[in-house]
Amino acid sequence: MGSRKAAMVPGKEDLEAMSEFRYQLRQFLRFSEEITHAAGITPLQYQLLLHVRGFSGREWATVGELAERLQAAPNGTAALVSRCEAAGFVTRKPGRVDRRQVQVHLTAKGERCLLKLAALHKSEMESFGWAFAGRVRQ
Repeated sequence: MGSRKAAMVPGKEDLEAMSEFRYQLRQFLRFSEEITHAAGITPLQYQLLLHVRGFSGREWATVGELAERLQAAPNGTAALVSRCEAAGFVTRKPGRVDRRQVQVHLTAKGERCLLKLAALHKSEMESFGWAFAGRVRQ
């Protein structure tokens, strides 16, 4: 993990806020698990589709970039890409500049699945009052 500043001992209010955050996060993750399974894909497959399409500045990502976004090992991510490819959600293409680099692109089927699930996720995120539209980063 990245470097962390020495943390001060959290007070009761901090612990309450952290507990509430974890509770809301778990509710959201459970919601995500339920709707992805109902759509016939795994939560991890949905996350991969989201990261492929949501990669900043382009509409594809490399396996290494996806591994970083998923916080997973590159070989495990490559296996996930293979499962998504077998399901018809993504395709692999050699890089234009470096042909050793493999680009992962969504198929039309993957795009439809992603957009359907992302709309449900967006509504759920907004219902929690999370800053979504503003995309505030600190």
